[in-house]
This record gives sequence, C-alpha cells and structure tokens, in this order.
Amino acid sequence: MKSGFAVLVGRSNVGKSTLLNALVGTKVAITSPKPQTTRHQVHGIVTDPRGQIVFVDTPGVFEQAHNRLTKQLNDTARSALSGVDVIIYVADPTRAVGNEEHILLRMVEKTRQPKILAINKTDVRNPPFISEYRDLGDRFGLIIEISALRKRALKDLISAVFERLPEGDPYYPEFQFSNLEHRFWLSEVIREKVFVQMGAEIPYSTAVEIEEIEERKSGSAAPVRYIKAVILTTNPKHKQMLIGSGARKIKEIGWAARKELEAILDTKIFLDLRVEVDERWMDRLAGPEPK
Repeated sequence: MKSGFAVLVGRSNVGKSTLLNALVGTKVAITSPKPQTTRHQVHGIVTDPRGQIVFVDTPGVFEQAHNRLTKQLNDTARSALSGVDVIIYVADPTRAVGNEEHILLRMVEKTRQPKILAINKTDVRNPPFISEYRDLGDRFGLIIEISALRKRALKDLISAVFERLPEGDPYYPEFQFSNLEHRFWLSEVIREKVFVQMGAEIPYSTAVEIEEIEERKSGSAAPVRYIKAVILTTNPKHKQMLIGSGARKIKEIGWAARKELEAILDTKIFLDLRVEVDERWMDRLAGPEPK
C-alpha cells in the first residue's frame, strides 16, 4: 500500500479545483471563472487497491497582496508545498507565462519532492501557449497533458502520483472523500453561487457562514433539511446589490445553491438566506483553516 499527499499548485484560474473534483469523482472544491475562489487548503481523497492519495487544492498566488485575505491566500499556497510527497504543477496553456507563474516556478524549484507538470485545458483547440509550457519540461520529472473538464488522462496522472508515493497506511477512512467539515462545505457551495451570479469585485468582499442546520418533518412528507445562512459583505452598497431589486438577486443565488445541494445530498433543502454587512469578516474568517 502506498499513501501520501499530492499538492496541486498553479496560478489562479488554471483549473486546480476543477481538476480536484474530477480526480475525486465528486464535488469537493468550489469552482468559478473568477480568481480567488479557493481560499483554503482542501483535501480530495482517492483510495483504491494501490493505496490512498490525498490531493491538496491550494489558492493561486497573487503578485500583490492587497489585503489580509490575499496575503493569507499567498501564505496558504506557499505552506502547502511543505510536508507533501508529490507536487503537481497545473498550467493553463491558453494564457502566456506571466509574473505569477514565475513566482510559483521559483517556489516549486526550491523543493525536493517529485514534480509533475500537468498541462490542463487541452480540450481547447490549439491552445496558443502550450509550447511555452512544454519548454518547462526540464524543470519537472514528468509532463502530462490533461483536461480536467473532459476528464482526459486523469488515470495516467493518478498512476504517476502512485508511482512516486512512499509506502504507508491511509490517512483517511476508505469512505471519506474530503477533509471539509459539513458546515464549511455547505457555506462554500453557497459562496460559489455568489461568485457565479455576481460580477466585478463584489464576490471578493463576501463570505458565507452557516448559522443553523436542522432536519424538519411535516406529517408523512419526506423530511426537509433546513439551512440558515448569511452572506457577509464589507460594503453596504454591495449588500443592496447582493439582494437586488425586489430581492431578485438573492433569490437567484439561493435557488442555484438549493438545486445543487439537493442534487448532491439527495434530499429536499429549504435555504434561508440573508445578507449582512460585517466590515471585519476578513479579520475574523481569514484565520485558521478548516479541519
């Protein structure tokens, strides 16, 4: 049996969270087209007869830390490189190599762990910068061209990781697929819908907290899971935009979150959602990572 940790690193929006979900086979990390979606180290666990891989998703690195939260994201990405067994560097060949890429490459080069370059988004026809990333091959022990979206070459990536892991006992029970506590995972799904529904900078000033979860029964009807949650924002103007005219926007966010939660959890959901202003939520929530 082999067992160990494989960290997914790369700049923002290269598809690390989409890749994590595809590797695990279920939704573990939230995704959106916007950077700074991932804020914590998220573990996605793959267990098979060969052993267990704990894939670690990380935030992208930002060239400049504009606030405490962004600084924490950079620190989280850096700390994830220590104490792991394999590094998977995820690259996006639709974007040219930039400053954030060079920062990450320097961080990765300083480590001694086996390194795999996973060139993602190969489902895109003729990615314009793929040759730039292929030229980085001498910095890595292996290059694998994958598509997280189409689940292309993911078995090859898993096999390559197993080949590089040490022998050892599993870190998690066989049935477990994530390290996320249930409340935190619920808040992440709702936050994803805020990112999807809202544009510009609003998502970056928001967080979601779960206040209550309760199973409710009504006569012979199937039980309903009641979830009470609050969207926190630092700006009163953003609160009004999140609610929308006639509460239209918050209804759209709530509907999208409820439909996805019902599909994943296979149960009826009643989502009680509101928006509050909390100018210090970044100080409160940009603290310890979920266990």
